[in-house]
Amino acid sequence: MRRLILNAGQLLTMTGPDRPRCGREMSSLGMIRDGAVLVEDGTILAAGLRELVLKHEAASSARIVDAGGRVVLPGFIDSHSHPVFAGPRLDDFEGRIKGATYSELAERGGGILSTVNGVRGASEKRLADDLAALSQRFVECGTTTLEVKSGYGLDLETELKMLRAVRSAAAHVPLEMVPTFIGAHAVPPELVGRRDEYVRRVCEEMIPRVASESLARFADVFCEKGYFTVEDSGRVFEAAAKAGLGMKIHAEQLSHSGGAALAVKGKASSADHLDCIEQADVEALAAGGTVACLVPGSNYFLGKPYPPARRLIDGGAAVALATDFNPGTCPCWDMRMILSIACTQMKMTPAEALLAVTVNGAHALGLGKTHGSLEPGKKADILCYDARDYREIPYFFGSTGALWVMKNGVIVHHREDIEL
Repeated sequence: MRRLILNAGQLLTMTGPDRPRCGREMSSLGMIRDGAVLVEDGTILAAGLRELVLKHEAASSARIVDAGGRVVLPGFIDSHSHPVFAGPRLDDFEGRIKGATYSELAERGGGILSTVNGVRGASEKRLADDLAALSQRFVECGTTTLEVKSGYGLDLETELKMLRAVRSAAAHVPLEMVPTFIGAHAVPPELVGRRDEYVRRVCEEMIPRVASESLARFADVFCEKGYFTVEDSGRVFEAAAKAGLGMKIHAEQLSHSGGAALAVKGKASSADHLDCIEQADVEALAAGGTVACLVPGSNYFLGKPYPPARRLIDGGAAVALATDFNPGTCPCWDMRMILSIACTQMKMTPAEALLAVTVNGAHALGLGKTHGSLEPGKKADILCYDARDYREIPYFFGSTGALWVMKNGVIVHHREDIEL
């Protein structure tokens, strides 16, 4: 099917270097006024000035979609989330409000391990059905590609169950899912005090099995005091590389652990959180090409200081933004809220924030050649926002402003009061 999007008041093409954008490059959105996009069979044929796109030989036979002078941009790419679980952690939420610490909640049976117990008891079908239902919430907010982590099983069979549920859900919904295995999320309760044994299981049993069934594109690890050390994380990196998986890492979230430096050394696609980075980490990330993926929604929810986005960008690093959607520390699927937090609390400009959830989000998932910008040959994942100026997207918050969402050239969500 051919579609011709016309009357884009501001068309944000995000054109630029074929790599993660860093430093000042994050301010360039490739904006075209009165722009157009021509799509065929899920792929962009042309994007740019209306007059030039209309000259394409396929334009005359395309079905017209009128953007009505609004902002048109690539669909949001959420490169860090944990949406496979069996229920929200409401006891943790209330306990935290009353002053309980993370360790106190864990002692009461809360935290990650409470979700582990729920997931272990849930069927694969229930996990898949819940994820499929949840996926529509992301799409309604403009997200077209979502990284989906496991990590609430912490044993071989449950981790496989989670990833199979992701595969099952992804086959029936328009939201594209990128599965990530994070068996090294925490030490399971049955192996407390035996971390080395669990790391061995992750590396020698879980990762090879996940890879053999093609259930994940990445492996991840929570490199943090009380969880997994840099040495443990290095072992996970080696096992992932041997199995042909890409690498991501939760780094410098609660304390400085050395995870960011390991990410650069190990050529990880992204190092995520980075609340407690040091100047040497900024310099390493800027020089090494690993994307710094910041997840300020969790900082907001927990009332914690925000990651130093300005220091990273001004230091030349490539920054992505993601929701970190999860049942315990960030129950937010709305990228607009993340953009608002990034601008108001982390002092990212609207342009930098939007670049971070498109181009750099794509590179954080190894999808930079096919996703994240509106260019010929790339996927037709396109978002029309109910705004006349792109700065309105993070300026307003509290509800989605997505007018319609296109995935692979098909409009998969639209507001009921518009005609297409």
